[in-house]
Amino acid sequence: MHSHDDTNPAEHDDNVYDALATADDDGRWAFGTGFDAGTAEIDAPAPEGVDRDDLAAYCLMLADDALIASQRLAGWTAKAPELEEDVALANIALDLLGQARVLLSRAGHLGAAEPFRAGPWDAQRSGAGRLRQDDEDVLTYFRDDRAFRNVTLVETDLGDFGRTIAWILLLSSWRLALMQRLTASRDPVIAAVAGKAVKELTYHRDYAAQWTLRLGDGTELSHARMQAGLDAVWPFVEELFLPHDVERRLADVGVAVDPAELRAEVDAVLEQVLPVATLTRPERPAVGLVGGQRHRRSWGGRDGVHTESLGTVLAVMQSLARAHPEATW
Repeated sequence: MHSHDDTNPAEHDDNVYDALATADDDGRWAFGTGFDAGTAEIDAPAPEGVDRDDLAAYCLMLADDALIASQRLAGWTAKAPELEEDVALANIALDLLGQARVLLSRAGHLGAAEPFRAGPWDAQRSGAGRLRQDDEDVLTYFRDDRAFRNVTLVETDLGDFGRTIAWILLLSSWRLALMQRLTASRDPVIAAVAGKAVKELTYHRDYAAQWTLRLGDGTELSHARMQAGLDAVWPFVEELFLPHDVERRLADVGVAVDPAELRAEVDAVLEQVLPVATLTRPERPAVGLVGGQRHRRSWGGRDGVHTESLGTVLAVMQSLARAHPEATW
């Protein structure tokens, strides 16, 4: 089994992740939903001079990237080519889910969940009746696709194992560069999530890089499938480096990172890995964006403009919660 974090949890009593491992009596959809918001500083006010709505939107962007990626990777459970890889992919998915949960709760505290509470799933009764759904559950299960703010890459079909490895390599290289910079964010929750995520994403990137080398420089068939996987995901890379207005504003006040700053670091990783794997850097036009030079900017997943693939992901992820909105265990 892959193990990439041998840290003793007892040494980090004040860490934003500590309470995630303990569910409360009001069990909800996700493992450990009832974490202690006080310990996690979820309820910390927005930093001085930072727009609350912008901060909530940015937390959703970061959370949705991780949430949808986690859901996609969960599709490999019991289907990976080897048991070792089955466990590894599940661990990567769980790492991303942990990042998403804290960020969704932070966004919810800032008011992002309130527009999605209107429905039978969130009615409140006194006494032994229904309880108010947690923010993270509302944001996960009761938003439609236009309300999600993830980049298009994470919602795309993972295809075969080679394409999945290319997908993980690109996503983890980009998100690691992002999280390394966000450790200095003025928002305490974002900074705490980033600090934990850097360790996790370093493992994700290394795992993907090792498999890229093995497949790319392996047999004729493995090379062809690895190159085909890289070609398939490449058109979604351009969006990763396009700044949204929210990202620009928050970068100016020390909360966010302008994603355009990440390109050089991601390119450096690819320039190191791809030649050794005997793979060719694809030259394919960007997809997943609406607009372009004639517009103020391109529009993509950050604006709620998605491919039909996201609808498929949400149908699987949300169906149980919507069918049985009061269920607990």
